[in-house]
Amino acid sequence: MNTPQPDNVTGDADKRTWRRAISTARSAVSAQQQVAEANALAAAVPGLLDGLQSPTVCGYVPFGAEPASIGLLDVLRDAGAQVLLPIVPEEPAPLEWAEYTGTASLVPGRYRGILEPGGPRLGAAAIGDAAVVFVPALSVDRQGARLGRGAGFYDRSLMLARSDALFVAVVRDDELVDRLPAESHDVRVHRALTPGNGLVTLGAA
Repeated sequence: MNTPQPDNVTGDADKRTWRRAISTARSAVSAQQQVAEANALAAAVPGLLDGLQSPTVCGYVPFGAEPASIGLLDVLRDAGAQVLLPIVPEEPAPLEWAEYTGTASLVPGRYRGILEPGGPRLGAAAIGDAAVVFVPALSVDRQGARLGRGAGFYDRSLMLARSDALFVAVVRDDELVDRLPAESHDVRVHRALTPGNGLVTLGAA
């Protein structure tokens, strides 16, 4: 997959233009490529937990052509992490969280049928327990600006995280770009996790 670069989409383009371009490129990703990328991403994850004692990690279940897979969540659990997954609220608000205890604990959510944990809800403040927060993204730039889908759930949620939490955007190699449009209220991320390059430190770190 080749995400459109400066000839077609530049940092001067607005967020909607970027979202359209990346969504179009993602629709062309083959199932074989998705599996290979998911395996590479899962293999890069355990190093994030080095030095953390019984860490809590916020993750998410990939949707559609998003990179990664549920297998990444299982790798985190096998490494000793408590994994929390988001529950999308009915109206614009911070995400709620519940523990992921395996694939059998997942149920279709109200938002596009994205899988969510069916166990007890821990509330929006539970993100404050997490040492690492994995964040879905369409793209991220080298300064840490993240392009999401525009609903704002994660920007609201990340503001409740603890001050030393590490925010990690999971994207494909060519979805890490030099510059994206960003606004003052956008929460920056600290790392990009990509299939080919593993963890990449961004300018916000």
